[in-house]
Amino acid sequence: MPGNKGVVYEGPGKVEVGEIGYPEFELKDGPGVHPANVGRKLPHAAILRTVATNICGSDQHMVRGRTTAPRGLVLGHEITGEVVETGPDVEFVKIGDLVSVPFNISCGRCRNCKEGKTGICENVNPDRPGSAYGYVDMGGWVGGQAEYALVPYADWNLLKFPDKDRAMEKILDLAHSFGCETVNVALGEPKDQIEHILGTPEVDCAVDAVGFEAHGHGHEAEVERPATVLNTLMDVTRAGGALGIPGLYVTGDPGAVDEAAKQGSLSIRFGLGWAKSHSIATGQCPVMRYNRQLMEAILHDRVQIAKAVNATAIPLDEAPRGYREFDQGAAHKYVLDPNGLLGTAA
Repeated sequence: MPGNKGVVYEGPGKVEVGEIGYPEFELKDGPGVHPANVGRKLPHAAILRTVATNICGSDQHMVRGRTTAPRGLVLGHEITGEVVETGPDVEFVKIGDLVSVPFNISCGRCRNCKEGKTGICENVNPDRPGSAYGYVDMGGWVGGQAEYALVPYADWNLLKFPDKDRAMEKILDLAHSFGCETVNVALGEPKDQIEHILGTPEVDCAVDAVGFEAHGHGHEAEVERPATVLNTLMDVTRAGGALGIPGLYVTGDPGAVDEAAKQGSLSIRFGLGWAKSHSIATGQCPVMRYNRQLMEAILHDRVQIAKAVNATAIPLDEAPRGYREFDQGAAHKYVLDPNGLLGTAA
């Protein structure tokens, strides 16, 4: 059995790369694993050799000490890998397949999964609906910032790339540019800058990808204001528009600015959103609703996501540097290369 190294949370501001257990077809006790999940048999799982696994802003909430994540938690929920082993109940996923892994862990059997709401699966987290790899209060499933990772319900969860060689050529391809406009909230209210760009201070739709560690605008840009983004979205989105809120909000934040925020209670201008008849969607993104279409769009050059996020590949051993620089505001999406396969593709 090969060894396995992974990125481990060791307390506020500290991550380390160390030896972790090679995946098994049974969920073992460990940091963050719910007692009801210990010993859970996983004959439906597959083991992946990780090709790419990303550092996400959601991971930073834990690393900053702003959640109740336990020390020793293996991080990482954005994973692409090659199947190296399958459990006896896996029928369609094969060894050698190159696959994308939704960060939602879902069973494919419960009512929510069958309705396409894979972000709130009822069967994978004993605490509450919804689960993810390497994340606090998500049932204790081991994270994917590692050389090898395990994916339960593999036939359901894994998205196979139709052409492995072509997909490897596309992973972190930064050759194409794209068009977008940006605003700098440190310079003042976004509404004024949007009007300068569009000729109107409102947009049709808006997305909060920041979450509960939001800061203020202008002279308050260095001050934590956890409801800022939500209130700004309601302000700049036109009547009848829509708000998407995938940015993370938690029920327990020990480092919050006040007692209410520590419980996830924020001063939101909900009356404004109601008056403008906004459509609001929040929670974990139901990845499996979109991932196949997105994969095809990437493979056929209709979108260039790697370029959009300035994807930058680094070895697994440099993960602590990636976390540190990302936290300091580096304009990169750090992609970890645990097995040196991205260099091979380049």
